[in-house]
This record gives sequence, structure tokens and C-alpha cells, in this order.
Amino acid sequence: MRRYDWNDLSFFIEVARHGTLSGAARAIGSDHATVSRRIAALEHALGSALFHRSPVGYMLTPAGAALLPHAERVETAAREATEALGRPQAGLAGKIRLATPDGFGNHFLARHLGEFAATYPRLTIELVTVSQILSLSQREGELSVTLAPPGRGRFQTERLTEYDLEIYGDAGYLAKAPPVRTRQDLHDHRFIGYVDDLIFTRELDYLGEILPGLNVPLQATSLLGQLNAVLRGDGLCVLPRFIAGQHPTLVAVLPGEIRLRRSYWINAHQEQAELPRVRVLRDFIRRCVERHGDFRIED
Repeated sequence: MRRYDWNDLSFFIEVARHGTLSGAARAIGSDHATVSRRIAALEHALGSALFHRSPVGYMLTPAGAALLPHAERVETAAREATEALGRPQAGLAGKIRLATPDGFGNHFLARHLGEFAATYPRLTIELVTVSQILSLSQREGELSVTLAPPGRGRFQTERLTEYDLEIYGDAGYLAKAPPVRTRQDLHDHRFIGYVDDLIFTRELDYLGEILPGLNVPLQATSLLGQLNAVLRGDGLCVLPRFIAGQHPTLVAVLPGEIRLRRSYWINAHQEQAELPRVRVLRDFIRRCVERHGDFRIED
């Protein structure tokens, strides 16, 4: 391996974060050609290709993915050294992608991220809310909240919280529909649920657990779609308590009899878990859940 310019690592980090030469150039205050030249020089010195080039951007190669956490630690050490000399900077900088289920991301976490942004103004948070999170690739996120621990890979994983779900209906719908006094009475109602053949994890298979054979004429892959349907009075729906509680017209059905409990897990790649930008966001999410979450019904 040849000697290389330490400054080239900053160009490498920004290309990895932004996925394009132009995005990296804007972040650094340089130009497209200079970024390309510095990346080429670093690859030549290391004797390895660090990025896959494609029309849609730059993706890390295995060698690039292995180098990134080390490069970011160099970046952090340089910043801390500057601050130790009495020249504090504006804090952590860069970009971090967080992947979450749509319920947790859209209906809980999104309304708290402004506080995080105010604390770390140079950190860009990309909140990616998806119906299914199958893996933690570089593009999917350095940090994720999932419905179950990752089945493969090297991750730091911990249970973030348990949360409860119940059957809900809009008060107007329930006033006109047949009464529900027992579990069997649920057969007299329309249900709103997930698309059967797109349920990617058993944690979302609510209705089969409650009562097999329920009528589910309206199916949606997103929790928002299901929520809007139940608020319109289209039928009954299983919803997390922390979401239903935000809508005063929703009423729990058979609350003393039917209750499901699930968990959210927070995960980070082992090689990235202790990076300062990952650690501060993970800690912030934990605090949000502890302070603001109404996830469980007291037993």
C-alpha cells in the first residue's frame, strides 16, 4: 500500500454519505472534478476500488464499507482534537439514515426529530419509513428499528420497547354496526388489514391470531392506509395503542379480552454502532420512547 493524503479520507467519507460526487462536492465546498480526482488517488494508493460507479450514484464496495468506520473515527478524532485546543466546532456533522416501520417512524418518531435536529444542526437525518425492512444495507440505513431482531449479519441489537395492539372502530361506525359482545361477534363485521400475501413477518399477522376466518375486504400495505379507512368508518382494524390513542373517535373493541403485544428492536451494524453520529441518534430514540411513548396498557 502506498502512502496517501489523509485529507482524501474526508472526500471518501462525503461521497459515501451522499452517494454522488456532486453531493460530496457541495458538502466539502469543492467541485465535481476535484472530488473524483481525490477518490481516484485514494483508491490508487490503497490498491482497492472503494465504490461501484453507476448512473444513479456511488455505492460502497466491500473494501469501501470496511474502510468507512475507520475513516469516520479519524474524522471524529480530528474534530475532538480541534475542540480540545479551544476551537469548538458546531458538533457532529454528516448524514445518517434511519430505517423504521411506517407506524413507528411516521406516527411516533417523526414528530420528535426536530428536537434532535436543533441539537445537532450539522447532522442530516434521513428517515426512511418502509412497510418491510429485510436487511440493513448501506443504502437502507446505518440504524434501524424493526419488528424482530435481524436474522443474519453482525449487529448490535436491543429491544427498544414492547407495544400493545387492540381492535378499534370509529365511534360512528360502532353505533350503527352489530354489537360486539364476544369474540365470535367479530364475524359480523368487516375488517381492514394487511395484504395477505405481502405480510413479510408473523408479527404483522394479527387477524389469524385473533380469530380465523374474519372478513377482510379492504387490505393495505401501509398502516396509514388502514388508519384512514377505519377513521372513515369502513370497518374494524387492529392498531397499535400509541397510534389509536391520537384519534379520539376510535374506540377499542373487547378491550378486556383481546390484546396483542409486539416489540420494536433497534439495530446497528457492529462496526458502526459506536460511531458518534449513530450513538447519539440511538440514545435520542431511546429517550423519546421512555419520555413520550404510550406503548403499553398497564397490566
